[in-house]
Amino acid sequence: MKKTFGAVVTAGAMLVGSVFLSDSVNAERLQDVQDERSEVKANLSDAESEIADVMMDLEELNEKIASVNEALDKNERKMDDTEQKITESEEEITELEEEVTTLEEKIEERKDILKDRIVSLQKNGGNIDYLEVIFGSKSFSDMVSRVSAVTKIAESDEKLMKQQEADKAAVQDKKDNKQEKLSELQDMKVELEGMEETITAQKEQNEADKQELKEKEENLKDLKAELEDRDSSLASIEQELQQRDNNSEAGSSESSTAVASASSSSASSSSDDGDLKQLGSESNSGSGSYGSAIEAGFTQTGTPYVWGGKSPSGFDCSGFVSWAFGQAGVSLPSSTSALTGVGTKVSYSNAQPGDLVFFDTNGTNGHVGIYLGNGKFLGAQNSTGVDVADMNSTYWSSNFSGHVRRVQ
Repeated sequence: MKKTFGAVVTAGAMLVGSVFLSDSVNAERLQDVQDERSEVKANLSDAESEIADVMMDLEELNEKIASVNEALDKNERKMDDTEQKITESEEEITELEEEVTTLEEKIEERKDILKDRIVSLQKNGGNIDYLEVIFGSKSFSDMVSRVSAVTKIAESDEKLMKQQEADKAAVQDKKDNKQEKLSELQDMKVELEGMEETITAQKEQNEADKQELKEKEENLKDLKAELEDRDSSLASIEQELQQRDNNSEAGSSESSTAVASASSSSASSSSDDGDLKQLGSESNSGSGSYGSAIEAGFTQTGTPYVWGGKSPSGFDCSGFVSWAFGQAGVSLPSSTSALTGVGTKVSYSNAQPGDLVFFDTNGTNGHVGIYLGNGKFLGAQNSTGVDVADMNSTYWSSNFSGHVRRVQ
């Protein structure tokens, strides 16, 4: 680009020094310079347009980075809350174990009491001798008291046995409930740790993408400055040519050499400026139920990520895939592990729009999306919600397992 600029400046110097051009030749060369300026201005417009695109990409990326940071903060707060609950549950289980020990001691005491009752009954042939109680009484009131006492003892025995069974059941229920709660909290902690790892990796990828865009922006600004210098030089040449009325044949020949050099510079610039054209990629839409699933999926772009979500109010990755295919009349399970077994496994080189692609985030085949073609997939990511992601990016390419499944 700098060589091109130098050629144009050289042409300008030669033309400025030419004072003997004929009117007809001067007019022809003036047209050449004006054409050159038009091309430079077009390239300058392209550069400015691409700079604007990069600025928009940076703005979107900054929003994505803010969203990822918010998701990371939210995840960390939830992690702290979960760890606190785990600590509380462990303390409650410790207290419960002490309570269990106390209850078991009471149960043992009741067993001893019942054992004494049984021994007493066995000694009396298994039955309380009510006649002995009656005839052994000293008075009628004493007899009534003895009969009442015997009845209460029998009722107390029955009550002790029922209470013992109730306490056993209560102890077991408390153990089961607390253990189940602790297990759920520990599973949640593992899930949150996996999410934090994924979000952190995405944050790092976003920062790398931001740096790449900033470098591209700087390069485009440098190119813009060079193009502006070229335009300024050509403007000076144009002004000089417009001021000339009479030129000599020698000046005409010298001018021709300068303009030829400028034209060569223009051709070189035209070749270089091909780099200014930004290439776009089209997402394949698929056909049949695949196309319908993809179309339904795109209607949910921007829907937030919700762990376990299966509806437009919020999706996780497998819930989104199941919902999208459901809109196309295809029933799929809503768990990632179950989705790894549906349809037929195909190679990535044969992947088609609508196939399922799996990534090793948060465990083997821990993330799933719908392949769109051209290295893109549509999925519910915990940092962006439902959105299109690039499988060729550093993050996704490093986590792509090569596992692709064709539903039908």
